Amino acid sequence: MDSSSNGGVPPGFRFHPTDEELLHYYLKKKISHQKFEMEVIREVDLNKLEPWDLQERCKIGSTLQNEWYFFSHKDRKYPTGSRTNRATQAGFWKATGRDKCIRSSYKKIGMRKTLVFYKGRAPHGQKTDWIMHEYRLEDADDPQFNPSVCFLFRHSLQNFRL
Repeated sequence: MDSSSNGGVPPGFRFHPTDEELLHYYLKKKISHQKFEMEVIREVDLNKLEPWDLQERCKIGSTLQNEWYFFSHKDRKYPTGSRTNRATQAGFWKATGRDKCIRSSYKKIGMRKTLVFYKGRAPHGQKTDWIMHEYRLEDADDPQFNPSVCFLFRHSLQNFRL
């Protein structure tokens, strides 16, 4: 079995980047339009896909996964405003807790925001077990609307990563 029949990755490939690697290597390269040796993170429109649809879209290789990674541009809620639109057709992503500072050698390189998916419409949405970490670079031109790299997973006692 070659890598092309396995979704572009060699058999047995596992993708588990650190927060620092996601920011410093993947997101920085994406923003500066550099090529990747292996395309393991796809670009998606988060507002057009539900979390359960992202599983197949962001799958890496042929092995079963419980984590998915993707690049996404933030959408504005209003054309002239600065608020981010996080709604999908079935629900919305709601930020939870405080943003976490990501450092490299004691220097702040970016932030990680944790979001939870709710089915329905605010303020009466029903909380789900879908959790997403959204990473953004500290030194981006317009950090509010530059691409971000996201890490999606379903909350269970077996795969909880904060």
